[in-house]
Amino acid sequence: MELRALHYFVTVAEELHFGRAAQRLRIVQPAVSQQIARLERELGVRLLHRTSRTVRLTPAGERVLAAARETLAAAARVRVVAGEPATTLRIGVASCVTPRLDRALARLRDGERPAEPELVNLPVTARLDAVRDGELDLALVRGVITSTETTVVRAWSEPLHAVVSGEHAAAGKPAISLRDLDPHGLRLPARHTDPPLHDAILAALPVAPPRPPAGDLLNVLYEVGRDPEGWTLLPAEQLAGTRSERVLQVPLDPPVTIDGHVVTSLATPTSCVASYVAAFAE
Repeated sequence: MELRALHYFVTVAEELHFGRAAQRLRIVQPAVSQQIARLERELGVRLLHRTSRTVRLTPAGERVLAAARETLAAAARVRVVAGEPATTLRIGVASCVTPRLDRALARLRDGERPAEPELVNLPVTARLDAVRDGELDLALVRGVITSTETTVVRAWSEPLHAVVSGEHAAAGKPAISLRDLDPHGLRLPARHTDPPLHDAILAALPVAPPRPPAGDLLNVLYEVGRDPEGWTLLPAEQLAGTRSERVLQVPLDPPVTIDGHVVTSLATPTSCVASYVAAFAE
């Protein structure tokens, strides 16, 4: 039994589609089918029910899937112990670099399973699709995420801060309540730019915003910076990675927090997910 066959089987089990599995593996579909058929012959059981329209796991396939993931994880640990050079870890992120990201990258390089991080700047939706499709090893996302196609684990929590222009009445205050901010001055990025973060911010607001979204984050900060009444909400760490002399951040009282998540493929071993989460945790 080859590790390659187990890898192919796990990929097919994730996708429940031979064509998509072949695309993720970057091989032709007949090669995937041959490996699965060979694995079934070796094990003497049917792993997948296949029709012209559907693919689903058999009861034996579900049991083998769990064991296959454990075996692949064990093989990865053996390569690390043997001194195999650090593998590239593709991480989907936003464009800003924060102290948390710097700290996590150092932990990943020097951890029990050394990895050489490669940062990939993608919008949130594209980040999640890339993790699902195997083009990224993990992604960082703020806000509430519900997914049956990926593994989502909370890794940290950070405060939301009000962002105002230097001429705003709240500028320079040690803190401000959301209820003391004029709803008509609120600017928010369009939801499609970051759906989880957008939804989390809306949930934190005491009233629905009367203004339509203002495009991307850059446009929002520009509008806030030139309007003495304008304001927005952003995670404190995200703002720290955005340099602007036109806007200031003010903590909220009472505080409002937002969760940050590590998102991985369903095939990622639990031990690897735990090490990624630990790297980005407090």
